[in-house]
Amino acid sequence: MDLDWDLVQRAFWPILKWGLIGTIPLALICFALGLVIALAVALMRISGNPILAGLARGYVSVIRGTPLLVQLFVIFYGLPEIGLLWDPWPCAVVAFSMNVGGYAAEIIRAAILSVPRGQSEAAYMIGMSRWLAMRRIILPQAARVSVPPLSNTFISLVKDTSLASLILVTELFRQAQEIAAPSREFMVIYSEAAVIYWVICLVLSTGQSFLEKRLDRYVVH
Repeated sequence: MDLDWDLVQRAFWPILKWGLIGTIPLALICFALGLVIALAVALMRISGNPILAGLARGYVSVIRGTPLLVQLFVIFYGLPEIGLLWDPWPCAVVAFSMNVGGYAAEIIRAAILSVPRGQSEAAYMIGMSRWLAMRRIILPQAARVSVPPLSNTFISLVKDTSLASLILVTELFRQAQEIAAPSREFMVIYSEAAVIYWVICLVLSTGQSFLEKRLDRYVVH
């Protein structure tokens, strides 16, 4: 097979551009919203309220027990059937945010439970309320513990955003599809997209390692 280097060069910038202005912003927004959902769900799980805990467990079970693609299609194709007409991009945001929330909730819950019980007991002894102790004592320590797994979740999300192309959201992989279709050079263009995904994830992994080392300085061994 003769490799069309001219096509490879012409396709590189449009694919990279939509990775930077499409994939990365989508992943960042969904991750931020997902963390808010995850924190709420994690706190519900450990609240001691059986109703809240049951709802949180049900949410996590559904999210972790169904494929992300199915969740995306249910939101995109299912909502119009009940009268909610949303554009592809907000549908993708909702689907990815809910998915991140389900997985990150367990990470945050485990991180909170990993903080020694004596920390909270000491906070109560000096007059802190349960939620004040959670905000000032428990969550900051849990945040350091949860950085590695949450970073992995974000990197996975960056790759998972390629599924948004199936509902016509323009991002890195959707741009690759649009370039490959008229040229019929699917192998070349998709391989180029794969390399760009790999480079982006490599940069994110490097940033993750740097952040972990910085946080490790403040952990007492």
